[in-house]
Amino acid sequence: MLGRPKLVLASASPRRLALLNQAGIEPDALRPADVDETPTRGELPRACATRLARAKAEAALKSVQLDDDLRGAFVLTADTVVAVGRRILPKAELVDEASQCLRLLSGRNHRVYSAICLVTPKGGFRQRLVESKVRFKRLSEEDIDGYVASGEWRGKAGGYAVQGIAGSFVVKIVGSYTNIVGLPLYETVNLLGGEGFPIRHGWLNAS
Repeated sequence: MLGRPKLVLASASPRRLALLNQAGIEPDALRPADVDETPTRGELPRACATRLARAKAEAALKSVQLDDDLRGAFVLTADTVVAVGRRILPKAELVDEASQCLRLLSGRNHRVYSAICLVTPKGGFRQRLVESKVRFKRLSEEDIDGYVASGEWRGKAGGYAVQGIAGSFVVKIVGSYTNIVGLPLYETVNLLGGEGFPIRHGWLNAS
């Protein structure tokens, strides 16, 4: 399709790429944005996700503008935060972090916030914030030790991946499942379509 606008996904997450592909959308390039994801002092979960998605978009846009092939492309970023009340859980990298997250989540509700940010070819910024509520079963020490041993949690917000083994811990979800995985598809596709990106272009051979 001659003249189709290009799309850059500014993320290193294979899950976000897989979700976009699930919706029949294939980015033209991946340009992960390297930003410090540490919450600021006293920052609330919603504000943190929104700020980081915007920061990633601004960083990625600078990279894209230096590339003749991608200049003028749509740039899509996202950030996902897992929170218990006002407390933001880390993207667990250490065994102790993962264990602490799981103990905190055990038998209670938590919230997952994903902010998406889309930079349009004209340089406009469009953002959405999506919230889902998740309830975990009460986890035994065997559950926690076994899950930590799996290594699936590494680098995941809140120390778990809902699309993997930890899906068996989930008693109830209120809201978007894809939001919990890391990219709320309904809102992402609507945002792209609303700004003129041909979201159905790749559907013809989706099967």
